[in-house]
Amino acid sequence: MCGIVGVINFGASGISKDLLSAMRDEMVHRGPDGSDLWISKDSRCGLAHRRLSILDLSSSASQPMPNETGSIWITFNGEIYNHAALRIQLLTSGHSFRTDHSDTEVLIHGYEEWGFLGLLSRIEGDFAFGIYDCERKLLSIARDKVGVKPLYFSKTAASFIFASEIKSILRHPNVERDIDPCAMNHYLSFMVTPAPLTMFKGIYKMPAGTWLEVYDNGTVKTGRYYEATPGKGILASEVKGLSAQATEDFYIRGIRSRLESSVEQRMMSDVPSGVFLSGGVDSSAVTALMARNTKSPINTLTVGFKDHPSLNEVEYAREVARLHRTNHREVLINESDMISALDDIIFHQDEPLADWVCIPLYFVSRLARQSGISVVQVGEGADELFCGYPGYLRYLKLYKQYWLPFKRYLPAAAQTLISSAAVGISHLHPRLPVYADIIDRAAQNREHFWILSMALWNTNKQHLLIPSAFGEESHYPDFLNDFGNQGLAQKDSYEIIKSYNEGFDSKFPDADSFTRMLFKEFRLRLPELLLMRIDKMGMAFSLEARVPFLDQSLVDFCFDIPGDAKIFGGETKYLLKKAIEGLVPDHLIYRKKMGFDAPMLQWLQGDFGVRVEREILSSGLMGRGFFDLNYINGLFATIRSNRANVTQQIWSIYNLVRWYDHWIDGRESKISKI
Repeated sequence: MCGIVGVINFGASGISKDLLSAMRDEMVHRGPDGSDLWISKDSRCGLAHRRLSILDLSSSASQPMPNETGSIWITFNGEIYNHAALRIQLLTSGHSFRTDHSDTEVLIHGYEEWGFLGLLSRIEGDFAFGIYDCERKLLSIARDKVGVKPLYFSKTAASFIFASEIKSILRHPNVERDIDPCAMNHYLSFMVTPAPLTMFKGIYKMPAGTWLEVYDNGTVKTGRYYEATPGKGILASEVKGLSAQATEDFYIRGIRSRLESSVEQRMMSDVPSGVFLSGGVDSSAVTALMARNTKSPINTLTVGFKDHPSLNEVEYAREVARLHRTNHREVLINESDMISALDDIIFHQDEPLADWVCIPLYFVSRLARQSGISVVQVGEGADELFCGYPGYLRYLKLYKQYWLPFKRYLPAAAQTLISSAAVGISHLHPRLPVYADIIDRAAQNREHFWILSMALWNTNKQHLLIPSAFGEESHYPDFLNDFGNQGLAQKDSYEIIKSYNEGFDSKFPDADSFTRMLFKEFRLRLPELLLMRIDKMGMAFSLEARVPFLDQSLVDFCFDIPGDAKIFGGETKYLLKKAIEGLVPDHLIYRKKMGFDAPMLQWLQGDFGVRVEREILSSGLMGRGFFDLNYINGLFATIRSNRANVTQQIWSIYNLVRWYDHWIDGRESKISKI
């Protein structure tokens, strides 16, 4: 994994080498092993690169990299797992290579041979890259299919700028530094800003599976080349006529074989690698498969809590490590450790990520780097694909037992009356807004499930936010609409979810409830929250994370498995658990799920909570009139009295103000570590 930067100017002014270097080196943590830049002969385009050497460590694989004639240049972040097979195809077609096994060079020749969209349709991997075609004066950028790697951009009157991190874009003098109130509103719903928005006004992020082209006259075209949906993984003929048991066996074999192949592919590395081992089903399966594919002991890394051991799965991780004779390392942290890392975490997040799992990820990533490890495999995506979260079951139960009967048996007038009453009294107790919001969704014929991780429900936001402070509806560049994410400019965050539903239902009207839920998770929560937390915290220490459960073949296959098959008999992750029997001991497979967490509730109920309240109320953001401070005071009173668990609301607001005070007000000095 690396850090990439690019600028294309629309006017006559040239690219500044000093500016391009400064933008590149703002994220030296993404590539401590080398750096370079390239500026076109007409000085209208510049590309820059920070290198983290993972594959082909030779200097010939350095970037930015040109083709033989220097007419095409690339800056690339990520790994292409099928590069060897594509290289053979390109050699057969007459292309010559100067590197031994660089996947970057495969992208250059692939662009020459198949064109930009043809290249995107063929590559399998985790990537973000920019290609400049000097003859066409065309810059093309893309983000991988499920969003493992980040890519941000900004278009001003004079320039188009892209980079792996927002902080690099902020170094450009034409980019303003301010909050986008509409994005903030959506963040308070989803714990993260939905792509293509970021918390910074005028800076956007590429959604997963999308591309963008910009010419040096300022013309921009965008589109989507991949979407995680049914219809690509299993042919109807493959399961036609099979009994229920035979169908289940087909699913299990398909999952097992694809997971085995995915883990093996992601062991491709010329530097030391390992796995984040929590002791849960997903990481234990990855550990077992990695151990099968090497004669040397693999590296496993685990994080736990000194002050709250009840949250730890350390003993389970140790058992898996002993079973496979791994080189096992652990780090145990406490509240003091967490506080000491907050400045660095805020810096590396770039924009608020209201997920306190960033904290343990930060420390286990640091442990990996201190141990000389540059690549790790992680278990993200498994809970989404296989219905592993108990929250999914609760939503499915809610839909069948409450939401659907409410809609079916009560007249519309009664639904509206009950909804109005529920919303009206929701302020009386902190537990009421959730129930009021569900009733309100049903009364308004709104989807019961938006995404699994909700920071604040609409009824919470009605009390927290002051609508008059947000002004008129936001306006964004028209080309963002071609990404297929509508509703971004609306004040009601449901409009985003509605656009997802409408696009999906028009193509897949017969999809089951869980598959519809899964589609929304792959659109928003997975790429922008879960995958970004591991990217940001890993790259804080120059550590590349690979995600075997999100291999395209496995994703496509699982999208074609009905939801009921994944949760047979109420057992979460039923098919995955069956698929890894024999790899992982049964008592570990079928133990109660704990989940990767942090003791944020307990921390907020102590001295740390006093600090958080003080910092929120004294933030410069609070002076801009967006928030009702009485509501915020009430949140802290609630958590201290144990009336309800409002930890997620507090943490979401706290991440927001810490981001604002650092990046907008500039109250905090930047802290960066390699």
